[in-house]
Amino acid sequence: MTFAERVLDFHFRYLQPDWKLPAGVDLIYPFGAPETQAAMTAFYDKYFSDERERIFVLGINPGRFGAGVTGVPFTGPKKLREDCGIEHPFTSRAELSADFIYRWINAVGGPEAFYEDFYITSVCPLGFTRDGKNYNYYDSKKLERAVLPHIVDNLNTQLGFGSRREFGLCLGEGKNYKFLRALNEEHGWFGEVIPLAHPRYVMQYKRKQLDDYLDNFVGATHRALAGK
Repeated sequence: MTFAERVLDFHFRYLQPDWKLPAGVDLIYPFGAPETQAAMTAFYDKYFSDERERIFVLGINPGRFGAGVTGVPFTGPKKLREDCGIEHPFTSRAELSADFIYRWINAVGGPEAFYEDFYITSVCPLGFTRDGKNYNYYDSKKLERAVLPHIVDNLNTQLGFGSRREFGLCLGEGKNYKFLRALNEEHGWFGEVIPLAHPRYVMQYKRKQLDDYLDNFVGATHRALAGK
């Protein structure tokens, strides 16, 4: 199977919306929608139809307006159409995290060059809402405990798609990094987890230093590619 086939099989057939969650927490599960499946198939067939090993970039969990719509992490409808050239029926609203991610991708050669060596996914493969707003897997200990087995299974399974293990890049220098680093020490997935600022944090609170953050991302890209 190609990398693309493994990704699509995992999301369309392996992942199921049957997780038991704490009261008041709802699951984001876009992968059963035909339009999301069509968008994901077009994206992964375009960039991942090979058997190359890739460096994993790990966000937190899907959100409502990015992967929660398109199925592609950090690739909202606007970037899917404008940067990846993939048509779809979704409303092309701007999404802050996707904006930063594609600034990074374009700074290192564009989508074709980037996705040849990198695969963006999430520590937790499904997202959550509470009171209609995005909710992260670590926002409550009850939720974290409930989804921990899914997180471990997710990483074990997805790394089997074809992964370089010298480094994993973690989007989120706080709780996501702390959680992933601890799990990595236990399971030995990566030689080192490199923490990077979360794109939404940069765009909301550090926009004046955006170029500095981009330089940091580009530097991490080169380090990961060098494997040392």
